[in-house]
Amino acid sequence: MDTPDTFEIFLVCPPGLEDLLCAEVQEKGFAEAQAQPGGVTVQGGWPEVWRANLELRGAGRVLARIGGFMAFHLAQLDKRCRKFPFGDVLRADVPVKVQVTCKASKIYHAGAAQQRVETALHESHGITVDAEAALVLKVRIHDNAVQFSLDTSGEALHKRGHKEAVGKAPMRENMAALMLRSCGYTPGEPVVDPMCGSGTFLIEAAEIAAGVKPGRSRSFAFEDLASFDAGVWEEMRSGGAVAAPAARFYGSDRDAGAIRMSTANAERAGVGAWCHFACHGAGEVQPPEGPPGLVIVNPPYGGRIGNKKLLYPLYGTLGETLKTRFRGWRVGLVTSEPPLARATGLPWKPQGPAIAHGGMKIWLWQTDVLR
Repeated sequence: MDTPDTFEIFLVCPPGLEDLLCAEVQEKGFAEAQAQPGGVTVQGGWPEVWRANLELRGAGRVLARIGGFMAFHLAQLDKRCRKFPFGDVLRADVPVKVQVTCKASKIYHAGAAQQRVETALHESHGITVDAEAALVLKVRIHDNAVQFSLDTSGEALHKRGHKEAVGKAPMRENMAALMLRSCGYTPGEPVVDPMCGSGTFLIEAAEIAAGVKPGRSRSFAFEDLASFDAGVWEEMRSGGAVAAPAARFYGSDRDAGAIRMSTANAERAGVGAWCHFACHGAGEVQPPEGPPGLVIVNPPYGGRIGNKKLLYPLYGTLGETLKTRFRGWRVGLVTSEPPLARATGLPWKPQGPAIAHGGMKIWLWQTDVLR
């Protein structure tokens, strides 16, 4: 029942991207990384929780699984909640929101269970419970095992803290980072996005190349926990030098508003000097001077635009442009419609796993080096 110094940490990501996140987590040196449905588990303590929020590009949230117990009825849940050491982690002056899910358990009524947990927190631990609180305690009751997890991120981690302007259908930053990884992006190569929108792919690539930490510009929910050490955190956040990348990042879009957005976003992220944006259609894109690299693009597709029949000419033009002008480059393309990807005429690798995104399934289509 005690909360140990080392516990399980669950790193959330969109279904379909778990293995890519697991690879990033292993690269960053987290212990015992294992891909699970919807994310990756690691073992660690609070410093690892802080570092995961600060450094991992592919994670959407970081949940600290702080402990639990068995409970077979509501009275037992109430009694054991009152003895659980919540005070080691939660502060009395910081309100908390309680969320409960029940599955395959004798305690089957989530609302009743939530009420018992909230009452115990308030009466036995002096903790304020508020349905509008930013700090969330997640209670999962599965097969009669009660597990407590704290959402240590607060706002989702794709909100890096420096992007104010987004388009109608933005690519989330954590998804963009994992897709760049899937495409084999390395910091030394240029990246081109011929439909750049708010610039997410290019800004992520530039940040990776510069070696900056994705969470450097924002705050996190864990800063309001009793376990937080401001000195250690400040040292962690300020460590590491920024390196000017050798490669450059090129975005274009036919929408002048998108170019203004992406330019402003890159400047706020501190990578504006390395990102170049131009206003023109995808059919006019040209490879930059220098070595080849990666073209990655998130074009309009059926779920976002409505009548997908109108999009076939656009995809055809994009494919012809890339085949003709971008020999030596690799291509990654995101779409919810496999027929649209095939309409490009590009030599795609076998279709990869579906990725859950905004209530739909999307795929990242990839080529080898174009010949």
